[in-house]
Amino acid sequence: MEFFRIKRDIPFMRHALVFNAVSFLTFAAAVFFLFTRGLHLSIEFTGGSLIEVQYAQSADLNKARAAIESLGYGEVQVQNFGTSRDVLIRLPLRGQMKQGEVVGKVFGALCTAEQGALKTVDTTDKGPAQVCQVADGGQPVALQRSEFVGPQVGEELARDGALALGVTVLGIMIYLAIRFEWKFAVAGIIANLHDVIIILGFFAFFQWEFSLSVLAAVLAVLGYSVNESVVIFDRIREAFRKFRKMNTVEIIDHAITSTMSRTIITHGSTEAMVLAMLFLGGPTLHYFALALTIGIVFGIYSSVFVAAAIAMWLGVKREDLVKSAKKDIDPNDPHSGAVV
Repeated sequence: MEFFRIKRDIPFMRHALVFNAVSFLTFAAAVFFLFTRGLHLSIEFTGGSLIEVQYAQSADLNKARAAIESLGYGEVQVQNFGTSRDVLIRLPLRGQMKQGEVVGKVFGALCTAEQGALKTVDTTDKGPAQVCQVADGGQPVALQRSEFVGPQVGEELARDGALALGVTVLGIMIYLAIRFEWKFAVAGIIANLHDVIIILGFFAFFQWEFSLSVLAAVLAVLGYSVNESVVIFDRIREAFRKFRKMNTVEIIDHAITSTMSRTIITHGSTEAMVLAMLFLGGPTLHYFALALTIGIVFGIYSSVFVAAAIAMWLGVKREDLVKSAKKDIDPNDPHSGAVV
């Protein structure tokens, strides 16, 4: 499907050195911020408290977040899960404070925000428990459960996340090497790692929270970016077979130009959906959508200007992708090679 067709090939590779110099500087800046500032890891990696509460009516997340932040516990996550009445709260580690003390203060702040007061009641299964009651005896908010995530669990999640990223990169490299040629595999991996490092660099520079959902977005960007590279590599292989008189630079320019309409349609529609999540999805989806937005933009850039240019500089040629058929011809046999 094409909305438009560019009849004259755009000389992308003529400016490949300039584009890759810009890309290298961006990549170097991302690495610098990763080493100097580091990632602001969420409690899923560092450990902390998880508190689940249920409201009698639809929860006002902004009011709940403001009540908890007034306690000075640092950056907290407050989000709905399941229904609009169920709220999940994530708190970072608080030094030597006990889990029960943290939960009590948070629940007390939420109760006060709802104009209620904490009271201790006896329950048949759990013994004494605190409930939030208002003047008419109602319970505007109830504590459902609380858990503590230790730093050991966080370290394990970080290790597993790094392993998932490494396995994904290795799998992509093997796939490209089998489907195309090792030069394309190297070019594709460099371009994909370029996207990942730049996403991480943005999160390090602005100290945005890096959570499991952001890690999922990074892995999604890897697959998304390699898809664009595969489309361009496929078109390069087709052009090598079709246009015998074109050199490598002309072939790559033609391949990229011929995929421009598809690129604009695909990435435009995807970016529209991701931006909708970014601006309308609320705090829960904000950083997930932000990572996808950065990854899609730089994924297009890397597939066109990084992957294709590196393949060109590695010396990809027609013989690498188009195998010529060899005929066994005996020069001493007058009938060898004859066609009936």
